[in-house]
Amino acid sequence: MTRRKILGYFMIDDAPGGNQDWLPEWDMNMGGCAAVTACDTCIFLSRRDEYRQLYPFNPEKLSRMDFVRFAAIMKPYLSPRYHGIDFLETYICGFYDYMKRVGNERLTLEGLSGSVSYDVLAEAITSQLDHNLPVPFLMLHHKNPSLDDFQWHWFNLAGYEESGDDVRVLTVTYGEYQWFSLRLMHDTGYERRGGMIRIIEH
Repeated sequence: MTRRKILGYFMIDDAPGGNQDWLPEWDMNMGGCAAVTACDTCIFLSRRDEYRQLYPFNPEKLSRMDFVRFAAIMKPYLSPRYHGIDFLETYICGFYDYMKRVGNERLTLEGLSGSVSYDVLAEAITSQLDHNLPVPFLMLHHKNPSLDDFQWHWFNLAGYEESGDDVRVLTVTYGEYQWFSLRLMHDTGYERRGGMIRIIEH
């Protein structure tokens, strides 16, 4: 039986997730993708009572204005920088500092390098999604032009489906869903790769 999982992702203005293009500050508009994925993750989790404190506004009445306000709150923890947030550790430290400040005691974060084997990466992604948790993902350079818009970019994975000897993953970024082959995403053609964030519940 083919395995498939798609998260019940939230919608704002009839689009999935927040959108970096909404952010008025030029640095966040150009380089706020890490903060946006963290905001999305918090909003998604805040619809569960045990994680309600992760989002400072009403998760049942989402709006573009509140998302922009939330991104401004997240900015000091995952602020844009010259080279971007291009290391998993930088993302983990900033995001975890935010979660601690708002009282989270149930979640920890770990990084999994994109340099691991395809099978290890696929198992980690599908396992996290099977546990109803989004997957913050960093892609650095990639040789395939179909992924040009995802280079040096953080985005969330919100679903997967098995496809033969591959897994197709559902990306969400800039208020859009797109499906990609995970084998394609993994085969960047470069030695240095990004990777994913494991969200661990205790």
